[in-house]
Amino acid sequence: MFVAAHVGRADIELIGSAASVFAIMIYGAAGFYLGIDLPHPPADDQTLRGKADAVELLSAAGTFLAAVTAVISVSSIVLDEATHPASALLICLAWAVGATLQIAAGIIARRRAGSES
Repeated sequence: MFVAAHVGRADIELIGSAASVFAIMIYGAAGFYLGIDLPHPPADDQTLRGKADAVELLSAAGTFLAAVTAVISVSSIVLDEATHPASALLICLAWAVGATLQIAAGIIARRRAGSES
C-alpha cells in the first residue's frame, strides 16, 4: 500500500493511475498472504531437517525486500520528500521482485504440500 502511494506521487503516467495503484496493492496483498502463510513441510521428509528450505529462503528474501521498500516509501511520504520518477521506478521494481518471490514461495510450498497428500 505504501509503495503504491509512493509510486502514485511520482507523476508517472503509466503507473500513476488509480487502476495501477489498485493493482499494485492487490499484487502486494497476494504476495504477503502467499509468502507468509506457508504450509509446513511434511514431517517425514528427512532432507529438510536442519537445513534451510528453498521455499523458506524465497519467502524470507521476498518479505525482506518488500519490507525495505515499504520503509523507504513510508519515510518518503512522512518526510514529504519530492518523489523522482527514477527512484519511484526503482522502488516499485524492487518491491515487485520481493512480492514475486513471496508468491513463488507460496505456490511452490502449496504444490509440494498438495503432492504429498
